Amino acid sequence: MNKTTIIATIFILFMAVFPFLVDSAWLSIGITFLVFAVVAFSQDIILGRAGIFNMGHAIFFGMGAYTTAILNVHFGMEIIYTIPFAIMVPVIFSVLLAGPIIHLRGDYLLVATIGFNIIFEQVLKNNVFDLTGGPNGIFGIDVVRVFGYELWSDTAIYYIAFGLLIITLFIIRNLDNSKYGRALYYINKNEIAAKSMGINISFYKLFAFALGAAIAGAAGAVFAIQYSAVSPESFNFMQSVMFFAIVLVGGSASLPGIIIGTFVMFVLPELFTEFKESRYLIFGAAMVLTMILRPNGVWPATFGNIPAFLKKKASKLRKTQETK
Repeated sequence: MNKTTIIATIFILFMAVFPFLVDSAWLSIGITFLVFAVVAFSQDIILGRAGIFNMGHAIFFGMGAYTTAILNVHFGMEIIYTIPFAIMVPVIFSVLLAGPIIHLRGDYLLVATIGFNIIFEQVLKNNVFDLTGGPNGIFGIDVVRVFGYELWSDTAIYYIAFGLLIITLFIIRNLDNSKYGRALYYINKNEIAAKSMGINISFYKLFAFALGAAIAGAAGAVFAIQYSAVSPESFNFMQSVMFFAIVLVGGSASLPGIIIGTFVMFVLPELFTEFKESRYLIFGAAMVLTMILRPNGVWPATFGNIPAFLKKKASKLRKTQETK
């Protein structure tokens, strides 16, 4: 059992019992942490694993939240039935938006995704089709009902968010050990070499976008459930900057790094009001210092430049050679 697995196990066990150790205020902070951690992990799939400079991730987070809000408030759909749509809508738009620009690299792709995020925010503020509620957003989102039982308490919402985090970590773990994860790794390290190996670059990049968007959309649905309301300012460009920065500062493809980054950016401001107003300044300074002192992140992925699947392959080859 490696260090990352041990940390993940301790983290999951602690978060599983967290509601029994704290009061309602801390429980609300715990829900916020879980939701934003899921979004950060979904951004890590796109940025950390595929190496795609996506600065518009709040779009998919917002689409999930607004899909749940619109279907529930305007069309009377039960919350539980809106969740599949909150996942599918971001996936569809991720392919439609990323398809024409997926061939771009670095700064060019970054600028394009920034533009998409600004457009998305303006669409929400202008109350398109009289559905988004304009600058004030949508209020009065219903509680979750499952088999006739209302899951309205903070504890119930916490475990919904916790369950989503477990599913996200399970998806990422299986992704890293799959052919899709291997392809994304090669693309991230050297796109030209990956293409020469026969890897379909555009397909796997779109796959990363779609998977990240799906997870972010699900997190958006939980966000809407938690606050019973959604508004454009929750999904603006600065939110995308935060998710982007968490991956870079915490460490790409690093579970502990993403957790630390999410805690600093979205939990500490809730604990210290004076810090909340200046979090962008403080985190900006932290980014600069991190890039200077630890360019691979606060807690970089432990495997360095060698992924786990290559280590296993090398170990098997070495054992085979020793038996000959």
